[in-house]
Amino acid sequence: MTPRTAIQIAAGVRAGTLKAADVLEEHLARIDARESDVHAFNLVMTDQARAAAAAIDAAVAAGNDPGPLAGVPVALKDNMCTHGIPTTCSSKMLQGWKPPYDATAVIRLAAAGAVAVGKTNLDEFAMGSSTENSAFGPTRNPHDLSRVPGGSSGGSAAAVAAGFASVSLGSDTGGSIRQPAALCGVVGVKPTYGYVSRYGLVAFASSLDQIGPFTHTVEDSALLLDVIGGHDILDSTSIPARQPSLRDAIKQDVTGLRVGRITDLPEGADPDVAERLEAAFDALRAAGATIVDVQVPAFSYGLTAYYLIAPAEASSNLARYDGVRYGLRVNAADTNAMYGATRVAGFGEEVQRRIMLGTYALSAGYYDAYYGKALKVRRLIADDFDRAYQHADVLLTPTSPTVAFPFGSKSDNPFAMYLCDVYTIPTNLAGHPAMSVPFGTGAEGLPVGVQILAGTLGEPQMFRAAAALERAMGVSK
Repeated sequence: MTPRTAIQIAAGVRAGTLKAADVLEEHLARIDARESDVHAFNLVMTDQARAAAAAIDAAVAAGNDPGPLAGVPVALKDNMCTHGIPTTCSSKMLQGWKPPYDATAVIRLAAAGAVAVGKTNLDEFAMGSSTENSAFGPTRNPHDLSRVPGGSSGGSAAAVAAGFASVSLGSDTGGSIRQPAALCGVVGVKPTYGYVSRYGLVAFASSLDQIGPFTHTVEDSALLLDVIGGHDILDSTSIPARQPSLRDAIKQDVTGLRVGRITDLPEGADPDVAERLEAAFDALRAAGATIVDVQVPAFSYGLTAYYLIAPAEASSNLARYDGVRYGLRVNAADTNAMYGATRVAGFGEEVQRRIMLGTYALSAGYYDAYYGKALKVRRLIADDFDRAYQHADVLLTPTSPTVAFPFGSKSDNPFAMYLCDVYTIPTNLAGHPAMSVPFGTGAEGLPVGVQILAGTLGEPQMFRAAAALERAMGVSK
């Protein structure tokens, strides 16, 4: 049975033909049936969700409009602050910590009538591509429990794919929304940097992090971004200009839209993934778009630059976890010993690896040789994208080089794992929007995602192309 979309749920609840409480119980029943196998959540907020759903139904009965997401069950990645509710980042370092405030995105969802059903699992502090790095155990792909859901937002992607929540939020630093969206067969969007407030998002790499939605349909993603996007005075990097409605944008077809094929794209995509990408180009051409060849020469340097810039920012951001102010504390003979013991006990292997890499890149004698050069490459990547967008409105690439892979197949080789993000990372470095749209299946019938990229604030064109691909798959009209 095809699940109701968020738009359908909200319309029914606002009209009184659906009860928010009934919608919630349907989703809680699915959680009860499969969560022990999938492990999408670190925490299921049953009591809070039931209270929120009851309040929405009471508002409707009183003749009030709860908002455009009335009664829509939403899952929140467990690195977004929730007032009085544990926010762990899937790390022992923050286990049991209850923030004294809500993230702006969480506030905006609640104001729009959404019902938060739980906090989802992730790679610790959002560092990973498989959700195998969680301190609380891995999340499994609902399509095949022997395979990963992607990462780092694997719990959020799996929650939507399994029907545990109608929609969810994740964060994307180098592909952490788009890659799990591709592997789980859902829509995942990383908006332009600054499009959505980062206030209350626990920082990994502050110049790269961005919050975005997972949904079953492109229109639901447009609705979510219309709700959570917009300026926030609490985030100094938030874009002050008001953005156009993305739900309006997808009403336009793609006639005349210029879709770029990157001719110097790094090789590495499996044949089944490459085949679906070609099918996507064909579908957009058939829908009236024009396919043009472009070059982005610095694209292939994205992975190298990212794994200097992101760890450097992480080593700075994660220095706050010192056993003094909040979170885990391991007592020791003196302060320095306490710092070391706390961090060894609190941080997992991948987080420790990235902190050490970042600290090295920032250290005296190596800053200019590594971090400084990485920043110059970042500028080159952005410039190359800008030149490409002079000839194309959007670009198409694979989202992930492969379909979902088996547990343990890459965890012993960090470099193999990092290559999972080869097609997603350059967009984060440029600050541009990108999204993954399900476009058929590949090896062993597993989902394949096609990635659509656009220039700064190019979300309207990006969503037009996404909606056209979705129509080509017969998902929407």
